Amino acid sequence: MSNPQDTIFAKIIRREIPAEIVYEDELAIAFKDVNPQAPVHLLVIPKQPIAMLSDAESEDHRLMGHLLLTVKRVAEQAGLTNGYRVVINTGEDGGQTVYHLHLHILGGRSMQWPPG
Repeated sequence: MSNPQDTIFAKIIRREIPAEIVYEDELAIAFKDVNPQAPVHLLVIPKQPIAMLSDAESEDHRLMGHLLLTVKRVAEQAGLTNGYRVVINTGEDGGQTVYHLHLHILGGRSMQWPPG
């Protein structure tokens, strides 16, 4: 597992690499995924480096709630009025490839279940 302060997402936060940022506030940043899996595929990440959801602690409750409300705001901005899916991959078996907590917003088409 990599250090969340050295990931591609940390570099986006620090503006060391470009990203198509669609939202930013003091706690979070949202941008378009470079490998979209749906017509709309956005990522919401905390500026505070947390490697994965299972590393979040009770003192992170404000940040965790803020991330979900940011998802709602970003999805509305993206025009996802007919629904969307929110995914958090956690750990190797969960399919996580970047060890900086991130929430995927997938929309613009009907989602299937089970997801994979």
